[in-house]
Order: sequence, then structure tokens, then C-alpha cells
Amino acid sequence: MWYLDNGCSRHMTGDKRKFKNFKRKEQGFVTYGDNNKGKILGTIDVEGGNTLEIKDVLLVEGLKHNLLSISQLFDKGLKVIFESDYCTIH
Repeated sequence: MWYLDNGCSRHMTGDKRKFKNFKRKEQGFVTYGDNNKGKILGTIDVEGGNTLEIKDVLLVEGLKHNLLSISQLFDKGLKVIFESDYCTIH
């Protein structure tokens, strides 16, 4: 499951098992909302279904959720539409 996050600047996950093209690239740390930090281990590409592909997702040690950055989706030209009980990304 992925969470849309308007507070994170990059897509990130802590689980590399589901993904492809792991590139080890220790790039420092990310800081969470509670000021704790997670070490960036590298980047991975995400694939799901027939059409989903997200490249250069940060792999962060100890992160327990999969986060999609809303601002990064907008930067890629995607449209995010929020409804009362779901959202769609085009």
C-alpha cells in the first residue's frame, strides 16, 4: 500500500523486495515529521500492474511506509484528483 504525502519532497520506501533496479547510493538522511532521521541507502524503480512505473524512489532504512510525494507527481505532469473516499492519479 502506498500513501500520498504532501509533506515529503521525494517518493520513498523502506522495502526493496518488491522493486527492481536497486542502485546503492548512500545520499545522507531524510528527516521525518517527528525530527527522527532515516538513512538513505539508494534508489529503486517501482513497477505495479500494467501501467505503473515510478523511477528513482528513495530506499530509506527503517521506513515502515511507502510514500508518494504529491509535489513530485505534479512535477512529472500528473494530475491528482481527490474525492471523498479515494483519489486517482492520471
